Amino acid sequence: MKKLLSFLIWTTVAVLPLRAGDNFCGIRNNAFLDGERIDYDIFYSVIGLYVNAGNASFTTKLENLNNKPVYHVIGSGSSNTSYDWIFKVRDQYESYFDTATLQPYKFIRNVNEGGFKIYENVSFNQKTNTAITDKGVFKVPSCIQDVLSSIYYARNINYNAYKPEDKIPFNMFLDNEVHQLYIKYMGKEKIKTRFGKFRAIKFKPLLVKGTIFEGGEGMTVWVSDDENHIPLRIESPIVVGSIKVDMMEYENIRYPLSSLISRR
Repeated sequence: MKKLLSFLIWTTVAVLPLRAGDNFCGIRNNAFLDGERIDYDIFYSVIGLYVNAGNASFTTKLENLNNKPVYHVIGSGSSNTSYDWIFKVRDQYESYFDTATLQPYKFIRNVNEGGFKIYENVSFNQKTNTAITDKGVFKVPSCIQDVLSSIYYARNINYNAYKPEDKIPFNMFLDNEVHQLYIKYMGKEKIKTRFGKFRAIKFKPLLVKGTIFEGGEGMTVWVSDDENHIPLRIESPIVVGSIKVDMMEYENIRYPLSSLISRR
């Protein structure tokens, strides 16, 4: 149950349409609005029976940062109190990104996982292609994304432009490093979640090897096959057992959730 929110954020990063550095800033927001909120339950299994181990939520607010209009996205997550004695998680991630270009200006990570604490504060300068942290100034590729801005940037992608097995690379800055990642588009299918039955877009992200996840394409992500492109379900094996994440509630989405076939 470690890194519950980290898991959700890293794995809901959807497809970016262009090669990193190739005219990478051209997309405009047509997928989400000020005031949107999406909530998730996180389930853990060792022997095939999933138990509710935690929850996470994402909120979007329209604000100003240094006299610039920005979307301020907050991703927060925690283990359920009944599991805190095993491994207590209280995480919060924040991103401030431009309302027109969807490029990040600021990223904050404040996590407490089993007593292990990380605080990261990153400022992005899009003109100089640099990221500034307490560790120094780092050169980054054009239109670099952070882990939160990537999710919202990618929700504006036209997935119909791809065919199954296409790999779409992108660059992400985290832990004072540029990570070169990709997502493999797997096509469309219908899925049943704890919320209901959906028409969905399916893909597999390339994972960076970490504490509980092996590197590779073992994880699968489904997003709503409508104009909202909301992450609906995430499944992945981990070092011991497996994890499943389901969207459970939403507020103030931009369009009707037309991908929903029926409620459970």
